[in-house]
Amino acid sequence: MSSAQESLQRLIEGNQRFVAGRQEQSTAEMMEKRRELVEGQAPFAIILGCSDSRVPAELVFDQGLGDLFVIRVAGNVVAPSQIGSIEFAAEAFGTRLVVVMGHSNCGAIQATLDELQRPQENRSPNLRSIVDRIRPSIEPLVEAAPQSGDEDLVERAVRANIRASARQLRYGSQILEELVQSGELMIVGAEYSLETGEVDFFEGVDAG
Repeated sequence: MSSAQESLQRLIEGNQRFVAGRQEQSTAEMMEKRRELVEGQAPFAIILGCSDSRVPAELVFDQGLGDLFVIRVAGNVVAPSQIGSIEFAAEAFGTRLVVVMGHSNCGAIQATLDELQRPQENRSPNLRSIVDRIRPSIEPLVEAAPQSGDEDLVERAVRANIRASARQLRYGSQILEELVQSGELMIVGAEYSLETGEVDFFEGVDAG
């Protein structure tokens, strides 16, 4: 199994290929890989990303079948089911790298900002559960800069939410915390740009 730093470099290089339009994955290779994967899997990275249809991790990082263990949820929020999925992958496959990947212009972030600035009584309780998980990380930003049309506020909120999710993974699970402390796991935060296709690994990259 690759080290966390090797896995991170592999993602960086894959994203560079994606941005340049030089993807390496071919249909023939994927068919061969599919047959090999019947016996098991060994993903080199775990990705907790947003459900947004514009941010498919395998394409963004130019990876194929069996390379990434991907968990997607609106707003890349952390709930028990997400933590359990990451614990499973880290323990079962020995995967050394977890990436919490948000993206620019995130709808879940905007919905949370809207709720903080203009509360709605009739919001779906299921959607509210997502908003409530995002709220603590961005509420201080809204209090400091309450302008509803502030693009800078949205950008800072996206990153604050990514940092909060990464921190929750590091300290909200005894299993993951022990793996991080022992150097067996690295958890980093990243933001995907819808405009450029680039992924910026901006949080936790010096750890591990």
